[in-house]
Amino acid sequence: MKSHVDRFRIRPGRKVDLAKLPTLVDPIYGSDGAYERLLADHVGRLSDLQARLYAHDRYSLLLVFQAIDAAGKDGAIRHIMSGVNPQGCQVYSFKHPSLEELEHDFLWRTARCLPERGRIGIFNRSYYEEVLIVRVHPEILASQRLPDETANDPKIWKRRFRSILDHEAHLHRNGTRIAKFYLHISKEEQRQRLLARLDDPKKRWKAEKGDVKERALWKEYRAAYEDCLAATSTKHAPWYVIPADDKKNARLLLSQIILDLLEGLDLRYPKPNAARKKELVAIRKELAR
Repeated sequence: MKSHVDRFRIRPGRKVDLAKLPTLVDPIYGSDGAYERLLADHVGRLSDLQARLYAHDRYSLLLVFQAIDAAGKDGAIRHIMSGVNPQGCQVYSFKHPSLEELEHDFLWRTARCLPERGRIGIFNRSYYEEVLIVRVHPEILASQRLPDETANDPKIWKRRFRSILDHEAHLHRNGTRIAKFYLHISKEEQRQRLLARLDDPKKRWKAEKGDVKERALWKEYRAAYEDCLAATSTKHAPWYVIPADDKKNARLLLSQIILDLLEGLDLRYPKPNAARKKELVAIRKELAR
């Protein structure tokens, strides 16, 4: 039976029109109290599954979060992963590449941060920035010192999509399970959140003039996301477009998708073989003395 969150998954090969996808849906919680209880349940189950993922030691989980500014990525990650053992979860945020990173291919800096077996890795922005912000801002591409035949290739974005697809297929074959989330927020909701940011002393430090400049490129970003989502959502590394105007509902939808993915792995604690059982008996005898 398919989960109720499956409807937010982008089917492979389908054209994506974000204008036709909702930024707000009926909430799956009835009150603030119900939200708190549901989130606590999700967090508790996720904590148990993360412990089993670590003990099973065959798979790793990579969660990719992408969105425009103020869509709620940071808060979602913080709330959903609040109950997970920090030793089993790694969060990386990728912004402007360093000089060292610019000397390598565009997948290099994120490849170094992939989760080990038994662990959950979270990319708050990712290698997908290379087909999103870099596409919207061609001056960034010019700074990457690519060979002329690559930088001037009219099919550069299609080739980067292919590199990403090959990369994710390789990871899947070697035990890394991938889920990718685009937090879908309306332009008006973003405006309200940016205004609220200015009024909140705890968030005011985040406000930058660049927020307004990037907002003016809304159509360009939307077109880049639509192309990216359609080209790179696959059976083994799907994109989910999460309605994000309601932050609480978005967190519940995200956590449910992650739970479904982990529960589908049939994670188990290792069963001791005969030699291990003998060793455990010896340990117990030693401790009993």
